[in-house]
Amino acid sequence: MTITKSIEIGGRKLTLESGKLAKQANGAVWISVDDNYVLCTVTAADTAKPGQDFFPLTVDYREKTASAGKIPGGFFKREGRPTEKEILSSRLIDRPIRPMFPEGFFNEVQLLCSVYSSDGEYDADVIAATGGSAALLISDIPFDTPISEVRVTRINGEFILNPTHRQIEEGDFDITIAGTVDSIMMVEGEAKEISESEIIEAIKFGHKFIAQLCGFQLEFAAECGKAKRELLPEEDDSEITAEVTALCAEDIKTVTHTILTKEERSFKNREIFDKAVNALIEKYPEQEKKIGNIIHDIQYDILRAMVLDGSKRLDGRGLKDIRNITCEVGILPRTHGSALFTRGQTQSLTTVTLGTKRDEQMIEGLKEMTTKRFMLHYNFPPFSTGEVGGRPGPGRREIGHGNLAERALKNLLPGEEEFPYSIRIVSDILESNGSSSMATVCAGSLALMDAGVKLKKPVAGIAMGLIKENDKVAILSDILGDEDHFGDMDFKVAGTADGITAIQMDIKIRGISFEVMERALEQAKEGRLHILNVMSGTLTTARESISRYAPHLYSMTVPREMIGAVIGPGGKTIRSIIAESGAEIDIDDEGKVTIAAVDHTQAEIARKMIAGLTEVPEIGKIYDGTVKGIKDFGAFVEILPGKEGLLHISEIDNKRVLKVEDVLKFGQKVQVKLLGIDDSGKLKLSRKILLPKESAPAKPKENAK
Repeated sequence: MTITKSIEIGGRKLTLESGKLAKQANGAVWISVDDNYVLCTVTAADTAKPGQDFFPLTVDYREKTASAGKIPGGFFKREGRPTEKEILSSRLIDRPIRPMFPEGFFNEVQLLCSVYSSDGEYDADVIAATGGSAALLISDIPFDTPISEVRVTRINGEFILNPTHRQIEEGDFDITIAGTVDSIMMVEGEAKEISESEIIEAIKFGHKFIAQLCGFQLEFAAECGKAKRELLPEEDDSEITAEVTALCAEDIKTVTHTILTKEERSFKNREIFDKAVNALIEKYPEQEKKIGNIIHDIQYDILRAMVLDGSKRLDGRGLKDIRNITCEVGILPRTHGSALFTRGQTQSLTTVTLGTKRDEQMIEGLKEMTTKRFMLHYNFPPFSTGEVGGRPGPGRREIGHGNLAERALKNLLPGEEEFPYSIRIVSDILESNGSSSMATVCAGSLALMDAGVKLKKPVAGIAMGLIKENDKVAILSDILGDEDHFGDMDFKVAGTADGITAIQMDIKIRGISFEVMERALEQAKEGRLHILNVMSGTLTTARESISRYAPHLYSMTVPREMIGAVIGPGGKTIRSIIAESGAEIDIDDEGKVTIAAVDHTQAEIARKMIAGLTEVPEIGKIYDGTVKGIKDFGAFVEILPGKEGLLHISEIDNKRVLKVEDVLKFGQKVQVKLLGIDDSGKLKLSRKILLPKESAPAKPKENAK
């Protein structure tokens, strides 16, 4: 039986439908808003894999190109690997849904969200998040608390729910919010330097609709939901837990309360684990993983209690203290800009490369093809955490962290008219112990200024943490890796001294209150200002000039009707200019020519060649021409590229010329003056007029008488 239910949200009708499509999935929902349709399906394994001790959830969001009436590019003409946009959207759906599953549920779950129709005006990922939650809610999979997701911007002081792409470009911010009926689960977005209070207002505005959508899902599930499968009772491990606790708890407490480096702490924890295994393995064979999990739980309890009861952290800092920071710039001599930012045991080596318009990234998706002139790529090699592993390419985490840092910086870059370069930042994380994406923001800001990019203001980022037990709440500034792992929140905030430029909040518990969010934002501001102050001791503004190794850009304009002459048939002419000059050349539809060259001489050669191609012959002007053809009646001389005129035999010399070949040869350079242009555009030239006139021969003197 097909069940269909609709609700109006923000002036648009949202519809959920189930029972018609994908009926063999554990749960399937066809969700639509206007002409945007997404199929959300969820399936789960019947049992967990033997020894499984974590929740294997996969969320995959895909945009079918047919949904926008397009055929995929490439040789195979079919959808391939997920795009960065699809990966980022998958993360937006995954992060608020993951904490809503019950503890101890380890069955593999797969949530697939496929866009089948798109109007190209709105992004369907927030629709998919709500649809995915609804599919889980009506399935037999243990999931009983729905989440919903919305996007918010503000134009002229007015909040807009789920704005169009154009509205996002015009708005003050682009923030995606996810939550339950009574709490916030996730926030992510970028902004044009807005205040903490404005962020809170935007989140509160969005949450009103989130609560409506969650209630709507519950009503929908009441009509078509399946009975939830029973969770298997947890194995009674009280005996081994008690023995591991008695054996290790004091050692763990000692290590937790001792200030150690990440490597020292890891070594001590390994010793504790080995001690427990050696002591208990005979009694509990093949239970190393269980022993490790129990030790992890003890560490969890002790660390959290230490913070909540004594406001003491692993490295001895207070809750608001920032780790020691060092900054260096210009450390790589041949890059266009570079910076090394170190905060505690987290370190980013970041480079900036300046390119031309042809270096812009082409973006293909459901929208019209676009280009992107600013790119930030984040790399997280295994050695940064002292681990061994392969390097198959950027994963979802790297793409997500890079995107966040990119959004933190992009709105502070100079406009294309002011700075017409493509810009690429690469952040390589050399050490990691928490908040490497925010270290990338700081290093990226410094590297941009080192490259001579006139950043409007320096930008810094900080990661905030949370430990919450009932009414006890501790907010931590600049969190360590272990504080992230054992904590309840990872809240990243980036911005200038005047406002927030990017934000990302993930919650491991089932939401937090607005009061906690407000406190975290204010504490983050204090930390951000401290970091900016430290960074200012290294570099406060952009360097006056770009690197001598970077391409220098020169602009000129040619008449629109002359664009074809510059390009030539099949691009032949412009390719020859590039080959001869060594410069890169781009020309747009309006006739704006951009010449890029490391050497000014290369640029000047290209400029002169283009100027020659587009110059209009001027009557009375003298030209250095080249003989291109010889006839009985005269010679054809090229005075400008592609522009020839007739030098009549009578205009070659002051003397009478019987044969043109007696004076001129093919390919000879000759100076001529343009005498006129007839109605058909033919050019009349003269060489004679430029030659000195011969004086008349002197008359012979008469003999004196």
